[in-house]
Amino acid sequence: MAHRSDPELLVALALRLKGFGEVSTIASVHGLGVDETGVILSRMAEAEKCVMRQVEAVEKYVLTPAGREQGQAALARELEVVDARRAMEAMYEKFLQLNPEMLQLCTDWQVINDGSGEQELNDHSDSDYDSNVLNRLVVLDQRIADVLQPLIDVLPRFDNYPSRFTSALKKVLSGDLDWLTKPIMSSYHTVWFELHEDLLATLGIDRASEGSG
Repeated sequence: MAHRSDPELLVALALRLKGFGEVSTIASVHGLGVDETGVILSRMAEAEKCVMRQVEAVEKYVLTPAGREQGQAALARELEVVDARRAMEAMYEKFLQLNPEMLQLCTDWQVINDGSGEQELNDHSDSDYDSNVLNRLVVLDQRIADVLQPLIDVLPRFDNYPSRFTSALKKVLSGDLDWLTKPIMSSYHTVWFELHEDLLATLGIDRASEGSG
């Protein structure tokens, strides 16, 4: 039987990936029910693992330092239970090979060379230029799928990433260009960033020291 992650672990991890968020946002990261997520967040708040703050009259949650520490410990225990560290490290290394391509793609999407060596914001008036960038995104999407499936095989909690990538990609290709790089929404770049942070959290690697070894 495939391993099933503890729902509180998933909620704590989602809070870590998002930084802060309302119940529906936190629930969406791993495909949990909104009601279930609300109950878990309330329980975590009572245990001082997170706190609720009113942001423009909207209830949003954020991890406390203790909640982050306990969440990290839970991730380490899960990785030990499924005995998947070597597999996770291998997929993390493959992700790192793709990450510079994604970062460059996003840069190329946002700025364009004006022909004189200077860069200016891409106003998306050059359809050929944009099409070239989007063709690269489609290829990259196929390559990240080859990283995700082995992750899902060992830790099924990664199974919500393919649908989130697909949803963002479809919206971009249909002409809703915000869905490639815009923050504060589940754009393709946002999901990519969260996958990166998820891998770091799972393996206990600090982003600031990534690659220093």
